[in-house]
Amino acid sequence: MGNGDARVRGLAARAGGWSARHRWAAVGIWVLFVVLATVLGSAAGRVDVEDSEQLKGETSTAAGIIEEAGIEEPASETVLVQAKDDGLTSTDADFRSAVSAVMTAVERTGEVTDVTSPYDSGTVSEDGRSALVQFDVRGDPRTAGERIEPVLEAVADVQKEHDSLRIEEIGGASMMKTFDDAFGDDFKKAEYSAVPVALGILLIAFGALVAALLPVALAITAIVATMGLMGLVSHLQPMSDTANSVMLLVGLAVGVDYCLFYLRREREERAAGRDARTALRIAAATSGRAIVVSGVTVCVAMAGMLFTGIAEFEAMGLASLMVVAVAMVGSVTVLPALLSLLGERVEKGRVPFLRRRTGGRNDSRFWSAVLKRVLARPVLSVVVATGALVAVAAPALGMKTENLTLDQEFGDSLPIVQTYNRVNAAFPGGSEPAEVVVKADDINAPEVKAALADFREQAVGSGASRGPVEIKLHDQQNLAFVYVPLVGGSDQDAAGASLEKLRDEVRPATLGKVDGVEAPITGQVAGNKDFNDQLVGSVVPVFAFVVVFAFLLMLLSFRSLTIAVTSIVLNLLSVGAAYGILVAVFQHGWGASLVGAEGVGAIITWLPLFLFVILFGLSMDYHVFVVSRIREARTRGLGTRDAIRHGVVTTAGVVTSAAVIMVAVFAIFGTLSMQSMKQMGVGLAAAVLIDATVIRGVLLPAVMALLGERNWYFPKWLHRLPDLTHDEAPAAATPRTRDDEPEKVPV
Repeated sequence: MGNGDARVRGLAARAGGWSARHRWAAVGIWVLFVVLATVLGSAAGRVDVEDSEQLKGETSTAAGIIEEAGIEEPASETVLVQAKDDGLTSTDADFRSAVSAVMTAVERTGEVTDVTSPYDSGTVSEDGRSALVQFDVRGDPRTAGERIEPVLEAVADVQKEHDSLRIEEIGGASMMKTFDDAFGDDFKKAEYSAVPVALGILLIAFGALVAALLPVALAITAIVATMGLMGLVSHLQPMSDTANSVMLLVGLAVGVDYCLFYLRREREERAAGRDARTALRIAAATSGRAIVVSGVTVCVAMAGMLFTGIAEFEAMGLASLMVVAVAMVGSVTVLPALLSLLGERVEKGRVPFLRRRTGGRNDSRFWSAVLKRVLARPVLSVVVATGALVAVAAPALGMKTENLTLDQEFGDSLPIVQTYNRVNAAFPGGSEPAEVVVKADDINAPEVKAALADFREQAVGSGASRGPVEIKLHDQQNLAFVYVPLVGGSDQDAAGASLEKLRDEVRPATLGKVDGVEAPITGQVAGNKDFNDQLVGSVVPVFAFVVVFAFLLMLLSFRSLTIAVTSIVLNLLSVGAAYGILVAVFQHGWGASLVGAEGVGAIITWLPLFLFVILFGLSMDYHVFVVSRIREARTRGLGTRDAIRHGVVTTAGVVTSAAVIMVAVFAIFGTLSMQSMKQMGVGLAAAVLIDATVIRGVLLPAVMALLGERNWYFPKWLHRLPDLTHDEAPAAATPRTRDDEPEKVPV
């Protein structure tokens, strides 16, 4: 890089300089890293989160007892036999014949065991019109959906012979198969379509195929390497399929963004008259530094998920943190090497009708016009923009979070959802009973058996259940499983109240009186409650960690107390607006049809905290990039308003391109069939769109214009803090000609 190297300081600048001088070595090291991570990760295998590790509390305790005993609960299935009208009841011969036919048909498949008649188990509804035939699927419950097809066909054949009855199957295995058939390809389609969508937008942004391929290639290699690292790390922190999907989403977003920032700056400097080496040096010291600051900030935000104590969140946070770190390192090392190798060939594969987009000026006419009005009336701009965001965020004050029921998640489009509703109507709580895992020194001891009988009696007598309460003994392991259908059924509030009666009243008065007996209560409703309780308890520490560390990073990176404070406030406004849109669309149903959704009365429990962490991290991409450019211009002698104008207008193109890519990728997830995925996709897309337009294009410049020189306020007592701004002023570049120079400020 010539003599200028000694004048360029900072991690990003030094990394870029070394990579450009040793380009083949840099590329080789990156390829070796990706290959090694992939090979070692595949060899190590991925360890996934176990049920006992998912949560703390009773749900985790129950899962631990079951795993320690070596019991693998089979996938349970139920066949609903129900009269279509009031003329037929369970005592009639036709009804009994149908029940018998179902039992015989499923047993003949050889895929089931423990087939139980409703007349023996008491699973006949109060009105006598419905009955449940229950059985378990043989083999590994995790793959039961792959073996349930013959059983479903056998039940369907019985249905054909009994027109006056509904004969429908539901259970873990049948739901698994139905959802895999209906939605199994949804995620794959979304993941596969994200890459070509990003590539198409980059083609428009750069107008050249090679330039467009570089960001996608970097993102993909970062994702592949992280997949391998996840396998290695999973032996310390178990991973999951959900963490893998989130990692892919975040990796594609930040990988493309970081490369986009770097590449656009390098092209901008070359188009403005710099030689290739000088342009690369400037990009390394400016955009490279912004990438490092942004990447560290995003990593800190993702690390916030580690404070939830929920294994799934910890896996998502660690996987996202790793892919951001890998993409950041790749952007400031292998990317400069590739740009140095390619030189002018980065412009190969030009799209003819987009040729003009590769010119020397990077100004945006649209944002120049917007900014002119914003800076002319900053007070009005702040009032209008803030008022609009507050209004959009207002519905979030009434946010209701809960784990969505089957009908909320999938609507009535699937027959199995209708079966679920019919079972819950006839047997409230029967499809999702509470499960009491009773552990004793001797499960057959008289006092334990008496306590179990008392529990069964009081569970019904207290009003928590209408029965039947089923008890399964495992003598060898000294365990008993007690299944209690909860009053309330799919009404989660009512079912939660029934669960509290079992935990707080029934259990202490029965099983709790026997010394040495453990009786944690688990099940779907209990798991939801424990998850919600733990999530609510982790909100404050997660929010505090993310906000405090983001504030400190901004303070150290820009040496300005004002910028650090405004960064946090603007990001919180952006997140609040995203929350408001989520509540308006998915809770209240306002405009839900416009995004192919429907109002389901609640937001999925995990989404608000997940969105906060993801959005707070990703929004820093734009903020750091824009403010870095403003401060860069300011340190070169421009006044604050001129620096704001320069920073916002010259970054508008790259921020717009990056935002369009993120919005498009996230919007793909908004097209999935599951309401929770729609909520995630729409929430992320809306937040990024608001952040890149209202926040960065209007509110940020207006606030900075009002603050003036106070933007750079840094109290003397803070001067002892580390200075991370030192690499913003690279060595002098080759001068531009007057005709090409967008501003009379030397770079």
